[in-house]
Amino acid sequence: MKKAAWFYGAFAFALTVGALAWAFAPRAVDVEVAHVTRGHFESTIDEDGKTRLRDRYIVSAPIAGVLDRIDLREGDTVQQDAVVATLTPTLPTLVDERTLREQQVRVETALANVLRANARVDGARVTLQQAGNEVRRSEELARQGFVAETKLDSDRLAVDAARKELQAAQEEAHVAGHQVEEARTALMAVTRPARKGERVFLLRAPVSGRVLRVMQISEASVPLGAPLLEVGDVTRLEIVAELLTTDAVQAAPGSRVIVEAWGGENTLEGRVRLVEPGGFTKISALGVEEQRVRTLIDITSDPQRWGALGDGYRVGVRIVTREAGAAVKAPVGAVFPQPDGAMAVFTIEDGRARQVNIEVAARNTSEVWVRRGLEPGMVVIVYPPAAVKDGVRVRERRV
Repeated sequence: MKKAAWFYGAFAFALTVGALAWAFAPRAVDVEVAHVTRGHFESTIDEDGKTRLRDRYIVSAPIAGVLDRIDLREGDTVQQDAVVATLTPTLPTLVDERTLREQQVRVETALANVLRANARVDGARVTLQQAGNEVRRSEELARQGFVAETKLDSDRLAVDAARKELQAAQEEAHVAGHQVEEARTALMAVTRPARKGERVFLLRAPVSGRVLRVMQISEASVPLGAPLLEVGDVTRLEIVAELLTTDAVQAAPGSRVIVEAWGGENTLEGRVRLVEPGGFTKISALGVEEQRVRTLIDITSDPQRWGALGDGYRVGVRIVTREAGAAVKAPVGAVFPQPDGAMAVFTIEDGRARQVNIEVAARNTSEVWVRRGLEPGMVVIVYPPAAVKDGVRVRERRV
């Protein structure tokens, strides 16, 4: 009986000790894990943007007169040189010397603008020729292996920019020619009184495009310089994005841009054309003062894909500042800083967490490009809890 009691007592004691050991033994920490991968990496600046016409033209009254009713409405298509409005001059009984001289000066100014516009066209042609020569030299050197692909891409972008600048200069010269015609007709109206019912002044569209706005629809007497309607070519759109100045220094001209959230099914491609040199202060939604700068982006995708876009439409842009084709990538939530400023992650080896120091090349909102410290296929802990330390047992819970 004593032996049985001793046996049961020893068994109960051992069971109690085992239960206490099991209760107070450290348990494995549940963690979320992910695999390190290799693939394409992009570091971008994400911002909202707005489309706008690269060039818009306001047709105004070159003389005071009676405007006939304008039949055009917003969205109507007009061709270059098409008549968009008709003015019948109304002149005072006496034309003083000052009015006559003002009209003569307007003609001289318009002629000077024509000369300036033609000079800009000549300069743009020279710039395009220089850019073409530079591309041909770069292509020859690239075939010999002396020039990097980035230099060749920059030269090709310079040719595109020079070609667009020539096109803009030619349109400016055409508009300047219209201004000369308007000024001469206005001078003629001053020096020769209009006969009753005679339509002596026709306003023509400076470019082919669409009517954006009609300021004066009904027949009315309008003063000199009154805006009548606004015309623009909606196929020549650009995107304006207001970037933080700290981000804008990374958005170099020629940088690739991904246009999304514009209403279409797919994303569009674009290029940064210009970062304006002057910034401005803007109050954020939280009341914080921010220094921002306007960045101009050209849409390089086929215009037929974004034909539904118009002036003043909201879009989302992602400006690519850095990219790599075969980068080692880890989730951004797996990386944490150390007291000395270095970066580290927790990997899993034999069921235990192991702290590994890494070198980060770049990061975006979801991924980190790891230059050194990790290899594809390794398992890392995402958002490690405070209980995870080097050597702690962990239990994987995949995301």
